[in-house]
Amino acid sequence: MRNIFNLLFLSYLLFNTACAQDNSNPTSPINGNLAVVEAFPSLSFERPVDFQHANDNSKRLFVVEQRGVISVFENDPKASAKSEFLSIESKVDDSGNEEGLLGLAFHPDYKSNGFFYVNYTANNPNRTVISRFKVSASNPNQADQASEMILLEFDQPYSNHNGGQIAFGPDGYLYIAVGDGGSGGDPQGNGQNRNTLLGTILRIDVDKSEGSKNYSIPSDNPFVGSSEGFQKEIYAYGLRNPWRLSFDSKTGELWVGDVGQNKYEEIDIIKKGGNYGWNTMEGFHCFNSSNCNTEGLELPVWEYDRSRGDISITGGYVYRGSAIQQLKGLYIYADYVSGRIWSLDMTNSNSPVNTELFDTDFPISSFGVDENQELYLCGFDDKIYKLSIQ
Repeated sequence: MRNIFNLLFLSYLLFNTACAQDNSNPTSPINGNLAVVEAFPSLSFERPVDFQHANDNSKRLFVVEQRGVISVFENDPKASAKSEFLSIESKVDDSGNEEGLLGLAFHPDYKSNGFFYVNYTANNPNRTVISRFKVSASNPNQADQASEMILLEFDQPYSNHNGGQIAFGPDGYLYIAVGDGGSGGDPQGNGQNRNTLLGTILRIDVDKSEGSKNYSIPSDNPFVGSSEGFQKEIYAYGLRNPWRLSFDSKTGELWVGDVGQNKYEEIDIIKKGGNYGWNTMEGFHCFNSSNCNTEGLELPVWEYDRSRGDISITGGYVYRGSAIQQLKGLYIYADYVSGRIWSLDMTNSNSPVNTELFDTDFPISSFGVDENQELYLCGFDDKIYKLSIQ
């Protein structure tokens, strides 16, 4: 399955080669004096897919490498060394290009309890695993490898569309982005099937256990009272491959970039119980023409088509830092294949304003923020980048 993203990467290379005659600086700003710069020039990371901080005032940063390694280092542009915080390569199956260690979230009370959570794919059988680990009692820059407690596992019928982001919401619950199970076109119909965990955003309470589960289900989850066998962990559904989610640190809104099938990439703001349409819809458009009833569906807040070579959305963040005033309150996101970065202004939700900021020369796999809410990008050229004013 590694070939799917390899094909995307090949498309990216071919597209950028075809556009070489533009003679544009790939990181030059289209909007004012913004720039994309290497954040830590002396450090490199193999296929970085997540960027987090522990919210413990330690000024440390954590980068997730898809192969199954989490690195920790000081938030200093002159940083020249990183430590291995956690290595679970022996547990992780990253044989497919969209498989691997895909998400990291620190408990809101991490400073006191030392708990953090990961999302990874494993094999025999092929499955997603959501686990809790604990930091070492003697070394804050190292996890206790033996402390893993599995919270949740579910089968993956194919190797692609695993989602993978996890994040704690303002309510203290853990949210989990789950793809539709893979292949193409959702052959199993998982997106509209609430009897499966696939194609959803899940929401669980990691601070309580329930029966044999190492977690509980919040009492206000939308399908808790279902008599139809709906999975009670589901918070929202109808998603194809939610590749990166984030909460707006000011409003609490949950933003998701959902990768399209053939024509359209979409951005969603997630509501409890919402049905985001896949595979009835792709973006604002009917995907399944034989059954395209849009009644009750939550449509995207934005979409883009693939006419310019943008073919795989990477969801980002609403910028709430202080260094770049012109981006305040704007949702910053990118396309993995083309390397383009945009801002989306939803001040008037009936008339969103989308602005291209950069046309970079590297695949953008993920975004993240530091303790000051400044924005960073993970590049599949093994670098971490930062938006800054020049």
